[in-house]
Parts: sequence; C-alpha cells; structure tokens
Amino acid sequence: MALGATGIYFVAMMVLFEFTMLTITLTAFSAIVYTGSVQFMSYMARATYSESGQLLDSGVDLNMEGGIAEHVKDLIILTSGVQILSLISNYFWLLWLLVPLRGGWMLWKQILAPWFFAQPEEQPEISEKKQRKLEKKMARRH
Repeated sequence: MALGATGIYFVAMMVLFEFTMLTITLTAFSAIVYTGSVQFMSYMARATYSESGQLLDSGVDLNMEGGIAEHVKDLIILTSGVQILSLISNYFWLLWLLVPLRGGWMLWKQILAPWFFAQPEEQPEISEKKQRKLEKKMARRH
C-alpha cells in the first residue's frame, strides 16, 4: 500500500505538478513514516531462537485486535491516504494532525482518565457484632 501510494504520488507530481520545498519535505517525512512503521512492525514480529535453534519467542501477532501493530497499520493507511489526497490540495497534509489527536485521546482514555477519576477503595463493611467487640476493646484500653 505504501509503495503504491508513493508511486502514484511521484508519477502524478512529475507529470502534473511541480515539486516545491513543502512537497519535498512532506514527501520525505511520509517516507520516514513508512520506513519507521515497517521497521517497527518487522521488529515486533521477529522470532527469537536459542543457540540450539529452539524457538524461544515467536514474536508478536501483527493481526492481534487492539495491539500496537493495529495502530501502526492505521498510521500507514492514514499516510497513504494523505499522500494521495495531497494531489488535490496541499491542505490535505493537515490530516496528519489526526495522529497526535488520536494519541492524546488514547492517552486520556487508557491512562489519565482512569487515574483521575478512580474511586477510592472503600473499607469492607464490618458486622454489628464485630463493631461492638472492637468498641469494647478500645474502651478497655482507655
């Protein structure tokens, strides 16, 4: 997908448009995003073997629901879409701002909100008999 989007983008830019410093910079950044994403996913999926050749770790399943690989795939899809849509208008590059917005939303939803709005743990209810016994014990101490 990434290679196809980049190929379409380059052909269209060479035939129809001119390269400006903005388009060169953003195209280079999209190439960095593609390369980094693919390398990261390759690293995640890499299997680890012992010296005897026995499989120690099979790597992460890249198709796992809710895993980080799903978010990396979304980044690749968004980058491809932004790159193709930028042929219509350079303002489509602004769609990349969805990445930090989604990252902030995930940070809030998964980490910050549960921490801020966590209910304090309540003490378990003590039966009346235990409560009277405890009161008598405290009264004897004074």
